[in-house]
Amino acid sequence: MLVVALDPPFGHAGGLDHRDVVKVTSPYAAAFKIGLPFLLEYGVDGIRALREKVEKPLIADFKLADIADVMISTLRKLASLKVTAVIAHGFVGAEGALRELVQEASRVGVEVIVVAAMTHRGSVVFMDKHFDEVVNMSLELGASGVVIPATRPWLVKRARELAGGRLKIYSPGIGPQGAEPGTAICMGADYEIVGRAITRAEDPGDAAKSIYLKLLEVSRKCRGSQ
Repeated sequence: MLVVALDPPFGHAGGLDHRDVVKVTSPYAAAFKIGLPFLLEYGVDGIRALREKVEKPLIADFKLADIADVMISTLRKLASLKVTAVIAHGFVGAEGALRELVQEASRVGVEVIVVAAMTHRGSVVFMDKHFDEVVNMSLELGASGVVIPATRPWLVKRARELAGGRLKIYSPGIGPQGAEPGTAICMGADYEIVGRAITRAEDPGDAAKSIYLKLLEVSRKCRGSQ
């Protein structure tokens, strides 16, 4: 239900290490997500060390957006580091890009999550205009999930209508970007991705617990889950 995004710096004053954050948030996190800021700060060895410490799913959010050969090369390296899933941009299309990536990902045992829209306002200008097409393409290719911003919950609802239960929906944008915890879950998302509201809190463990409990509360209220 909660994916913790490990983007440095960590702690209220930047004084924590990512390992500290992982330790205190792990009881509440369904998965952890790393991106280019993590890679640039800690390198490939840092990803390897994190994977050795973290048993939960690890999502590599490098937003792959290239021709198939380039993305597959990156995918294979990430597979060797035992990541669970990679995130790729939907706007590159299927042929010569995402189709081959998803096929290779299936072969090496890594999931592909496709970005269908983003949290910032610029996404409305280009990406959102092709939203239905990207979600339907993700279904056709056999991707495991899509990224839909919690800042535009109506898109989360639309994606669930299009996909039914065939795609997992991951929703960023909680906290500093404006969405309240539970916004996307109530519209049908499977996971809310939370970074700064947790990782830059004075006590990341308490912040993660508070958000996790809120997600549980909202899920029970909106879905009647037990």
